[in-house]
Amino acid sequence: MVSLGCPKNLVDSERILTKLRSDGYQMSPDYAGADVVLVNTCGFLDSAKEESLEAIGEAIAENGRVIVTGCMGKEAETIRARFPDVLAVTGAHQYEDVVGAVHDAAPMPPNAFLNLVPESGLKLTPRHYSYLKISEGCNHRCAFCIIPSLRGDLVSRRPDAILREAEKLVEAGTKELLVISQDTSAYGVDIKHHPRTWHGHEVRAHMTDLARELGGIAPWVRLHYVYPYPHVDHVIPLMAEGLVLPYLDIPFQHASRSVLKAMRRPANEAKVLERIKGWREICPDIAVRSTFVVGFPGETEDDFRYLMDWLEEAQLDRVGAFRFEPVEGAAANALPDPVPEEIKEERYARLMELTARISAEKLAVKVGRTLDVIIDAVDAESGGATGRSEADAPEIDGEVHLRDAGHLAVGDIVRVAIEDADAHDLFGVPA
Repeated sequence: MVSLGCPKNLVDSERILTKLRSDGYQMSPDYAGADVVLVNTCGFLDSAKEESLEAIGEAIAENGRVIVTGCMGKEAETIRARFPDVLAVTGAHQYEDVVGAVHDAAPMPPNAFLNLVPESGLKLTPRHYSYLKISEGCNHRCAFCIIPSLRGDLVSRRPDAILREAEKLVEAGTKELLVISQDTSAYGVDIKHHPRTWHGHEVRAHMTDLARELGGIAPWVRLHYVYPYPHVDHVIPLMAEGLVLPYLDIPFQHASRSVLKAMRRPANEAKVLERIKGWREICPDIAVRSTFVVGFPGETEDDFRYLMDWLEEAQLDRVGAFRFEPVEGAAANALPDPVPEEIKEERYARLMELTARISAEKLAVKVGRTLDVIIDAVDAESGGATGRSEADAPEIDGEVHLRDAGHLAVGDIVRVAIEDADAHDLFGVPA
């Protein structure tokens, strides 16, 4: 299995592998030992599509028997034109089609011995953290995005099914649940927040109710892809209580009203600043992470300066940025006044310089404090370890580097005295 793209794709890969394992298939560690290769593609950006095509090409060259699935499955003709030898092409979260294609490509012998599958399913992440997908699709129609055409409108899972999966994951060793979807704040809208019975009481299909219940199941619960709807304010007290990690991943994308309007996103950036301030009053340690697009069609220097001023005032803890890239099928492609590539690069560099400074200043304040850290890796020989604080999601945020920590184990949640910091990471010793 070659799994590309976002954590939502990773969850799809885990579900496919779980079903295949329950059917008796084994996972191959390399191309040479595989009867068939699955490539789960990403199709969000042209650069991601090219990476997916390269992965398909590598699998064809190394093995020759390839099944393609995922977001780029919508472009089956493109894939088959470049790689006519692929065995099958299926779309995103079409689990039955993928499994059926594997059965056709590599049929199981009669009466094959079936290995038991763990109750938690098969995972592609380390044992101590797991992604928990609560819905598929999205109801937004942002001008730069084609996710709805790839994955459809919002389809929420039943809350009891989500909580049952969370319990199984924790029983199997998960310490940190990372809640994901295309729009976590919209969870349950499509099913009118219909409640389900869970352990003798009703739980609504609503982000707040779900977060509260998950906080009673796992030591750490982290919320991703949260749009700043009004009800997000009700999650902040749960963070102050310690039920949910004080961390919000909110894709603001920009601050200029004209750019937000062109993006077809809510243009209430001033109110957002007030709300962030209010969140920090309730939960002083809250870490707000976001992503921004620079060089969107029509973005002027004044628009960009407004964004920079907004970031200076917002003082976000973690910031990622993307240069605008046309995506085939996106409405933004038809917008006038494209921003030249050299200006995109210059603005991107300025934004990253500013956010790195803000990050360094915010991390410096943590020197001298003692923080909870989850351990991701231990080097017993050197005595070092690497982990993450409550403000750090795996693979996208910073890390905490520890000395005198060779006695720790992966998955431990320990108190760490912070001794130093740079622009992105912290350094410390187990307290």
